[in-house]
Amino acid sequence: MSTTSGTGGVSYRNGTQRSSLRTQSSASTSSGGQKASVKSKSVLRKSSPAALGGGSSKSGGGGDAGVPGRVRVAVRLRPRNGEELIADADFADCVELQPELKRLKLRKNNWDTDTFEFDEVLTEYASQKRVYEVVAKPVVEGVLDGYNGTIMAYGQTGTGKTYTLGQLGEEDVADRGIMVRAMEDILAEVSLETDSISVSYLQLYMETVQDLLDPSNDNIAIVEDPKNGDVSLPGATLVEIRDQQSFLELLQLGEAHRFAANTKLNTESSRSHAILMVNVRRSMKTRDGLSSESNGNSHMTKSLKPPVVRKGKLVVVDLAGSERINKSGSEGHTLEEAKSINLSLSALGKCINALAENSSHVPFRDSKLTRLLRDSFGGTARTSLVITIGPSPRHRGETTSTIMFGQRAMKVENMVKIKEEFDYKSLSRRLEVQLDNLIEENERQQKAFVDEIERITVEAHNQISEAEKRYANALEDEKLRYQNDYMESIKKLEENWSKNQKKLAAERLALGEKNGLDITSNGNRSIAPALEEVSELKKLLQKEAQSKMAAEEEVNRLKHQLNEFKKVEASGNSEIMRLHKMLENETQQKEKLEGEIATLHSQLLQLSLTADETRRNLEQHGSEKTSGARDSLMSQLRLPQIQDPGNAEKPPVARLFEQVGLQKILSLLEAEDADVRIHAVKVVANLAAEEANQQQIVEAGGLTSLLMLLKNTEDETIHRVAAGAIANLAMNETNQELIMDQGGIGLLSSTAANAEDPQTLRMVAGAIANLCGNDKLQTKLRSEGGIAALLGMVRCGHPDVLAQVARGIANFAKCESRASTQAGTKRGKSLLIEDGALSWIVQNAKTETAAIRRHIELALCHLAQHEGNAKEMVKEGAMWELVRISRDCSREDIRSLAHRTLTSSPTFLTELRRLRVDIR
Repeated sequence: MSTTSGTGGVSYRNGTQRSSLRTQSSASTSSGGQKASVKSKSVLRKSSPAALGGGSSKSGGGGDAGVPGRVRVAVRLRPRNGEELIADADFADCVELQPELKRLKLRKNNWDTDTFEFDEVLTEYASQKRVYEVVAKPVVEGVLDGYNGTIMAYGQTGTGKTYTLGQLGEEDVADRGIMVRAMEDILAEVSLETDSISVSYLQLYMETVQDLLDPSNDNIAIVEDPKNGDVSLPGATLVEIRDQQSFLELLQLGEAHRFAANTKLNTESSRSHAILMVNVRRSMKTRDGLSSESNGNSHMTKSLKPPVVRKGKLVVVDLAGSERINKSGSEGHTLEEAKSINLSLSALGKCINALAENSSHVPFRDSKLTRLLRDSFGGTARTSLVITIGPSPRHRGETTSTIMFGQRAMKVENMVKIKEEFDYKSLSRRLEVQLDNLIEENERQQKAFVDEIERITVEAHNQISEAEKRYANALEDEKLRYQNDYMESIKKLEENWSKNQKKLAAERLALGEKNGLDITSNGNRSIAPALEEVSELKKLLQKEAQSKMAAEEEVNRLKHQLNEFKKVEASGNSEIMRLHKMLENETQQKEKLEGEIATLHSQLLQLSLTADETRRNLEQHGSEKTSGARDSLMSQLRLPQIQDPGNAEKPPVARLFEQVGLQKILSLLEAEDADVRIHAVKVVANLAAEEANQQQIVEAGGLTSLLMLLKNTEDETIHRVAAGAIANLAMNETNQELIMDQGGIGLLSSTAANAEDPQTLRMVAGAIANLCGNDKLQTKLRSEGGIAALLGMVRCGHPDVLAQVARGIANFAKCESRASTQAGTKRGKSLLIEDGALSWIVQNAKTETAAIRRHIELALCHLAQHEGNAKEMVKEGAMWELVRISRDCSREDIRSLAHRTLTSSPTFLTELRRLRVDIR
């Protein structure tokens, strides 16, 4: 709890929530009285169809010179607080809001008012979520895409600026402010593995920049880049954010150190301007990379592309409240604080006036606040300003000043520019890692190859040596065996021969001595056995000769085997020579690879040296050189949104239509890349918004392709944009029948059943609402679930969705009424009543949202024109709503229609007479 010392005592805020915006509004004043005349003292500005703060969409090129983006301004009314409920009880609010027209009426007196238009008008009942979605969310999405963005709150003290921006939502999560919700969206979109988020939290107090995260750092210098004028705070504490809880703790720490004081206008008045800076660095996915295939090593330098990094900075500024000294009662040091606050806000107002009037000199250097916000007004950031006002007529002067500040800010044009650059350091690290891996892999392969050669060589030598040794030993053994056999055989023959010769000689001698005369005859007889013996010896000799020949043949065979082994050895030697040659080739390849590695190192050095020069060229010459390397079609698909029709130059989408061709754009709806499909369907949706293009889109098959996207994809972004395109095409009666014939109502109903995003449901409800306006399709539309799908979407509760549901019901009821009148027949009760729509119509007939209420009133009038519905309407209480409409409706035509319907229905007249209700 903050403590104060007297009226002017200064205290430190500890982050407790404020209650000024939580006070319930008093009952609205009577609507009677004379209508005030409308006098516009400022140029009325109509808000563009894009969301608040949207501006033009980013282009595909990273070095885009920038696109115009006006400062978007929303006004938020604080409900009456407890003091005002008592003090101003007899006075009407000084402002009247018309949120459906985005207008604000400022009462000058009881009979004169001034009317102002803003980009968004938020009533005292607007939720914190609604404020974030229309004011801050488009800016946060731009920061995630690489743009700078600023969200700022301006207004009198006590009107709810800190509540809008910095509420933590500790007691009620629905009270979370823009800071907390923005960080939730950023953390949901980034990948903490490749992206980074860092935060600084500062306050500008008495013209000194102080660090709320480090109170000792109480005089931070503002540094401006002399080349481009960018402002930085190098002395500020920079904290990296990894989760939402750490961010909440950081905000609590900063709020505890922020200066606050108790004044007559606010018990906890901020005495400093709080500035939250969120830096988002995102690495974009690229399709080009380094080739790791072996056959692509020589072409690596041709495919080198550094990764792209987008740096967006979100600045959330909670300005201290402007105050008049005589009302706030400031004195002493609090008075000095008030003077400093008013001086800085005055300097900011002067800069905005100069920018709005296109003055040649803008006094940014008059205050540190304007120096810090130089990029937010007239710079390259997307800026959303929310001005906060109170209802009390006592502060009409401060409210008028705040409104005029917002009106002047709406005239300021920024040149929105994407912050995209090449990450050369990341590329260098990646190349070094890949080079080290290649070198290590090459060394491993080289060593494995040499080891394999040595192993094969050793095995070959061992096998050859063993074979030679084995066959040499076998040959020697066989030779010795045959020689021994041969010598033994010869020796035996010689011995036998010698014995036979001796025996024969002895026998001859004995015979000769005994028988001298008969020697011849007897000798012949004795010779015969010797001859036989000789014959046998000859046979043995022949056998030995044959054995010798066989041995010689075996010797020759062994010699032949030896020759074969020598040939194998020669073949092994040739294989060894071939492997040696391969080793030499690998050595040459290694030397070549080392040369390429040296070349890559030199190129990395060159890339590092030219990085700064490239950034300067991007800043000076825009995207002319950089965008040429992009894919031409994808860069065309990422063109900004359609520009002002009054511009003489054709819109980008129209130029894309002429240059690329409708068939090429439609073919991208079936691309495998989800990003390509999303960009293509956005282009088709933009083209379908022009009536002149609708017939060409349908004839080229675009309607069928859009319906197939609803059927075959699960991406809710594609569903949302495709449903919006179908809604545009469904404005044509011929296209309505085509949509029904191709099962479109079933696909839209299925999409509505599965969707959670309010914008997707709004697009689907809009498409079905257009189909409900066709008299010929009513029965088929109801049988295929169209009415059930409309009623099912009321679960969302979003005002825009409910407005489309009410419009569809009104269209359907109007067609039923017209069909009954033209046919002249009285059929049963309405199909809407049969499907249970009447109870929802009655429940929402008194809604505060004008768009929903108007359609419901029309639906009730059309349903009441058919007598068959009268009893059911009396039963459900719809008759009383008709009576109220006939008396209190702000539109005369609806009032008259309700009165005419009541007076022409016998059932209603009977019931009114019974209840004695006069409707005249």
